[in-house]
Amino acid sequence: MAAEPAHRQFLAWRERVGHVIDVVPSASDIGKPFHASIDRYEVGDIVFTDCRSDAMLLERSLARISTDNVRNYAFHVFAEGDVDSVTVRSSAQRDAPAAAKFVALDMGQPVRMHRNACHVLTFFVPGAMVQEVFPDPAAVHARTMQPDSPIAQLALDHTAALGREIATLSAPAAESAVRDAVQLLLAGFGKQARLSGGARAATRAAMFGQVRRYVQANLHRADLSPENVLAALHLPRPTLYRLFQHEGGLGAYMRHLRLRHAADDLVRYPHIMVTDVAYGVGFKSPSDFTRAFRRAYGMSPQEFRASSGAPH
Repeated sequence: MAAEPAHRQFLAWRERVGHVIDVVPSASDIGKPFHASIDRYEVGDIVFTDCRSDAMLLERSLARISTDNVRNYAFHVFAEGDVDSVTVRSSAQRDAPAAAKFVALDMGQPVRMHRNACHVLTFFVPGAMVQEVFPDPAAVHARTMQPDSPIAQLALDHTAALGREIATLSAPAAESAVRDAVQLLLAGFGKQARLSGGARAATRAAMFGQVRRYVQANLHRADLSPENVLAALHLPRPTLYRLFQHEGGLGAYMRHLRLRHAADDLVRYPHIMVTDVAYGVGFKSPSDFTRAFRRAYGMSPQEFRASSGAPH
């Protein structure tokens, strides 16, 4: 950004990264010098970026997500500096309890985060890799981690070394090093979420998949509830609770899934009435749907449709 005049540097940075995430300006940001640089490497099916920047506020809104095709998973590793707030608007609101060195994001879900001045290394990873550890990859969204375990410290050290060396590595060596870093990060986040452990993890993944398929197939039913799932799949109640504990429970998971489907439908089918969208994803009444949508995303379904640019 140094080549730009001072009053254009912040806006130029917004344009540079705007295809992935929105940089939210404040009145004091515009016109001030802004220092930022980024290097980008495509390594197989993973994108690795090395970024240094001043502090900034970043956001992926529901309206933005509905109109782009960025759907991978981002793992941010702060070699210097940190992120001091990560906020999601969903049924399972999650705020970073303290400045964090690691942040994981599902780019298909809304998020707002404040980054301090930092040197951050980021891996953009396909969902299939995340699913090897997280049966429901979306559950990784907005998780934070500190380098306070051996595996997290190893991931931080390995990633920092990768940032220093990647430009000099051969293509095979770079791909191997990037994949090792991603595996370390997934192992760290998986251990934090208590998803590690051989056969037990495989069993949990199979049960989670069974429940997820059943919920997806019956999401349109207004009477779909955790009790229905228990009765249909003959799962022990404590097991079902543990499977969805990270989502705030199975009921919260189903509500969040309904809202995400509804948001997609509001944009994809702009001429379908909001009432029909509500019933189509299993809400019992349009008023229940509107309240839930506003509580989760901070706007009504009608406002969301208008903000997405869909005709109505």
